[in-house]
Amino acid sequence: MSTQQEALPHRHVLTLDAVPAAVRVARATAEQTLVEWGVGLRHPTVGPALLILSELVTNSVRHAAALSPQVTVIYAAGRDCFAFGVHDRHPYQPLLYASVTGTGTGTGTGTGTGTGTGNGGLGTVMELVLGLGGTAVTRGDADGSGKTIWITLPL
Repeated sequence: MSTQQEALPHRHVLTLDAVPAAVRVARATAEQTLVEWGVGLRHPTVGPALLILSELVTNSVRHAAALSPQVTVIYAAGRDCFAFGVHDRHPYQPLLYASVTGTGTGTGTGTGTGTGTGNGGLGTVMELVLGLGGTAVTRGDADGSGKTIWITLPL
């Protein structure tokens, strides 16, 4: 599986207002883009990928909109993987792997949990990513005022 998004031949970037409708548009764009790239919607990775994408965009809309009026989704694919990043300008960077190990703080600011346990939506995202043999990473913006959560899944 490729792990460098820069090396993937297919790319598409979508910037949306951070409003609830962004979730539907990001998901529909992913479906359309995957079909254009020759990945069938019945591929076993596609359903979980769409759920992961929906959860990450929802988190940006719910928790980052006050500081980030827009959310950007970067889609990329190659012969053996599908990757996507969800970017917002909120500085909080959730501890992705802590959400499945139970060691995260789960502050509710950008995590999508709001429970203080580190579980919930982000925990589900990470369980899906790991179950598919994928990877997840948070990359902060150079100025420290935003981040992109990158998900890479095998096809």
